[in-house]
Amino acid sequence: MPGRLKQVLLGDPLHNKESAHQRLSNPVALAVFSSDALSSVAYATEEILLVLVLAGTAALELALPIAAGIGLLLLVVATSYRQTIKAYPSGGGAYIVAKENLGTYPGLVAGASLLVDYTLTVAVSISAGTSAITSAFPTLMPYRVEIAVALTVLLALANLRGVRESGALFAGPTYLFIIMLGALVITGLVKVALGMTIEVPAHGYESAAGTLTLFLLLRAFASGCTAMTGVEAIANGVQAFRQPEARNARTTLSWMAGILLFLFVGTTALAQFSGVQPSHTETVISQLARGVFGSGVLYFLLQVATAAILVIAANTSYADFPRLASFMASDGFLPKQLRERGRRLVHSNGILLLTAVAILLLIVFRGDTHRLIPLYAIGVFTSFTLSQSGMVVHWLRSRDEGWRSSIAVNGLGALTTAVVLVVIAIAKFSQGAWIVLLVVPVLVAYFAWVKRHYTKVELRLRIAKGDPDVLDPATHEDLHNHVVILVGAFDRRLVRAIQYARTLRADSMEAIYVDITGTQGEKMRRKWAEYRIEIPLTVIDSPYREIIDPILRHIRRIPRPDRDHAITVIIPEFVPEDRVDFLLHDQTAFWIKQALFVEPGVIAVDVPYHLSSDLARNTE
Repeated sequence: MPGRLKQVLLGDPLHNKESAHQRLSNPVALAVFSSDALSSVAYATEEILLVLVLAGTAALELALPIAAGIGLLLLVVATSYRQTIKAYPSGGGAYIVAKENLGTYPGLVAGASLLVDYTLTVAVSISAGTSAITSAFPTLMPYRVEIAVALTVLLALANLRGVRESGALFAGPTYLFIIMLGALVITGLVKVALGMTIEVPAHGYESAAGTLTLFLLLRAFASGCTAMTGVEAIANGVQAFRQPEARNARTTLSWMAGILLFLFVGTTALAQFSGVQPSHTETVISQLARGVFGSGVLYFLLQVATAAILVIAANTSYADFPRLASFMASDGFLPKQLRERGRRLVHSNGILLLTAVAILLLIVFRGDTHRLIPLYAIGVFTSFTLSQSGMVVHWLRSRDEGWRSSIAVNGLGALTTAVVLVVIAIAKFSQGAWIVLLVVPVLVAYFAWVKRHYTKVELRLRIAKGDPDVLDPATHEDLHNHVVILVGAFDRRLVRAIQYARTLRADSMEAIYVDITGTQGEKMRRKWAEYRIEIPLTVIDSPYREIIDPILRHIRRIPRPDRDHAITVIIPEFVPEDRVDFLLHDQTAFWIKQALFVEPGVIAVDVPYHLSSDLARNTE
C-alpha cells in the first residue's frame, strides 16, 4: 500500500512499547469479544422458528423449551471456559488446550475448526446485518451482496487501525443493541403479562404443515445453538485484557453469558407469546419491534442497533482469527507471514486473509444468512468438545486444588457439546454441513504439510554443532567465484557495475551481451576495445529476440566442479525515481533476477544506479 494512503487509512505506526497501552478494559473487551455471541440473538430464535414451522404453526410453541435447553447448555459451556481461562491465562483457547493435552492432531482439528468458524462468523454476521438493513429499506434488497462486501471492507480497515481503536469504535453500537433489545424484551413481556395484544403479521404456514418428528426437533435445537457461537472468544484472547488478565477475562465472560442468556431466552419467549411466524422478507426481531414499539423512532433505532451489532459481530473474528493464526504460525503450522504484527500492532496479514475468504463466501452464497447458517455451528462445537476434553486431561495431570470439581464441570461440558456436535452434523449434513466436515480435514492436512516443509528447510539450513570452523576463512580456500556482468548498454550503469565487480574476490570474470538485433554486437565489441576494458566480453546472438533464456543457457554451461563453486551475476539497473519513470522503463532486470533466483549456485547481485546521486555530483 502506498505510504501516503496507508497513513490516511491506518494512521501512524505504533511502537512496540505501546503494546501494553493497547490492552482493553472490561467494558470495551465485552464489546470486542462478545459482539458475536450477543448478535446471535438477532437470528438464533428465527432459525428455531424456521425449522419448527415446517410442522405447522402449532409446533412454534416448542420454541421456548428448546431455547431453555440451549440456555442451560450455554451456562455449562461458559462455566467450563472460566476454568479454561484459569488454567491457560496466556490465551490460545481450544487450539492450545487440545494440542498440549490431547496431542498435535486434535489441536490442529480444534485450530482448523475455529478458523473455519471465525470465517463463517464474518460472513454470517455481515449477511445478517445486511438483512436487517434491507428489512427496514426493502428497495436495497437487490444490492445486498454489494452492501455486504462494502461493510466487510470497512470492518477490516477499522481493525487494521488497531485493537483498542476498533474496540472503542464498536463499543457504542454493542451497548445500544443490548439496551434496545433488552427494552424490547422487557416491554413486550410486560404487555403480554398485562393481557395487551402485540400485533404481528401472519404468514400462512399452516397449509404447508408437515409432521413433527424427533429429527425435526433436533434440527431446531441445532439451528438455535448458533446462539452459542462466540462464547469461546474471550478464552482465546485473554492477553488482550488489562492486568490481571485472567481475572478480568473471567469476569467479562460471566457478564457476557448472563446478558446473552437473558436476551436469547427473553426474545424467544416474546416471539412465542406474541405468535410471531418466520418470514423470508422480514426478520423476527423486526416483526417484534413493530408489534411492541410500532413503526416509529424506537423501531428504527432498534433496527439500526441490530444492523450495527450484526455487522460488528464480525469484529470478534477479527480479534481472534489473526491471533489464533499467529499462534499456529509460531508453531510452524501456518505460513510465517501470519505470525508477525503490522503497522498498528495487529496481525495485519491475518486480517487481510480473513477478509478475502469472507468476501468470497458472501459472493458465493449471495449474502443469504439462511444458506450460511447450516455451515456455522459445526466448527465451534468441535472446538468446544476438544477444549473441554483437553481440560479434563489437564486436571487429571495437574491435580491442582479443586481438580475434582473442575473435572466434573469440564467433563459435563465435553459430553454435552459432543452430543450437540453429533446432532448438528446429522441434522444439517444435507443442508451444507458436509462442506465444513470436508474442509476441516483438508486444513489439518495442509497444516501438517506446512510443518513438514518448515522442518525440512530448518534441518537443511541448520549449522551442525560439529562445525565450529564453518566461518573460518581457512576452510574455504578452495572455493571459487566466477563473476558474470550482464551488459545492456554502454553507459554509466555499466561503469558502476564494473567498478563493483573489481571489488569482489573473483577467480574469473566475464561480461556477456545479448544481441537481439543482429547489428549491435559488433558495435559493443568496438566500444569494449576502445575503452580497453580488461574483462573479456562474450556476445550472444539471439535472432528470436529472447534475452533471459540465452543468459540462463550461458550460465548453465559455465563449468562448476562442485556445489561450492559460485557464479555471481551482476545486473546493472536504472532506478526509476517516480511513477512516470517506472512506466517508461522496462522491467527486464526484474525478470532476470526472478529467473536467476531459482538457479542453484547462482548469486544475483543488483547494482542500482540513481540519477539523483549523479546530478548532485555534477552540481558540486
